Amino acid sequence: MTDPANPDPARSFGSVADSYDRGRPSYPVDAVKWLVGDEPVSVLELGAGTGKLTEVLVGLGHDVFATDPDDAMLDILSEKLPDVRATSGTAEQIPTGDSLYDVVVVGQAFHWFDHAKALAEIGRVLKTDGRLAVIQNERDERIPWVRKLGRLIGKPDSAFDPTKVLDDSGQFSAVEAKTFRHWQVVDRHSIQDLVLSRSNIAILDPEAQDQKRREVLAFYDDYGRGMDGMQLPYNCRAWHAQVLPHAEVKHTVEVVEVADAERPTVPLAKRTDTAVRLPRVVTDPDNGDDDLLIDFR
Repeated sequence: MTDPANPDPARSFGSVADSYDRGRPSYPVDAVKWLVGDEPVSVLELGAGTGKLTEVLVGLGHDVFATDPDDAMLDILSEKLPDVRATSGTAEQIPTGDSLYDVVVVGQAFHWFDHAKALAEIGRVLKTDGRLAVIQNERDERIPWVRKLGRLIGKPDSAFDPTKVLDDSGQFSAVEAKTFRHWQVVDRHSIQDLVLSRSNIAILDPEAQDQKRREVLAFYDDYGRGMDGMQLPYNCRAWHAQVLPHAEVKHTVEVVEVADAERPTVPLAKRTDTAVRLPRVVTDPDNGDDDLLIDFR
């Protein structure tokens, strides 16, 4: 459980889920095509959040299973995309069986993972010749006004690059990388959502959050753009690598029976396909053909 006195930035987004959905940019279609391909495939999305990347994947015809550790984020995803399977889960303990997905995709979340545990899990759930695809939007702070905005809302993730982590793991082929440039139109409303959606600001107390919001609003008003908005430039960086055959990880999963009286009562979230409604899928360790068991706890 998160210590209220020392909030975890990685778990801060649920409290600002609406702002995140309104204020964060989407991803260029060309970048997602390059990552995942043109032909429909089975995709597991880790850290799906409110579905920014999910929407693009679904629009390209892919079959997506979306996971995120935060129910508040997934509620928004499922309101927008009610036909997409979505359930709570972390990259370090992925709630699905072995060798099921053509692609595991991660948007704006890979840097939060415990990489050793997450990469083992990703190798487990990928099919033979499956690939890991990572994508990250980064503000282009070569432009002076964007750099000034960055000083107000916090540093960009410009140092982020998963290549060394993937190379050092020994689980993946050589990493391929490509950068796509795109723009997000921000106006007087959405720029406030953008600042509130930042993890370094989401963990602040309400008074400090409001102070930062007012600073960014004054910055926007100084430019006199009103509701015409301004074009915020991004470099969308994308990486993919194929899982190596020797890296396919099989785990033995122990299924423990729990008496009905011991089963906790869990309230259903608003979304149509929740972690409660979606059974956890595990493999039978005693069955050589990897038949699936369904654990409805």
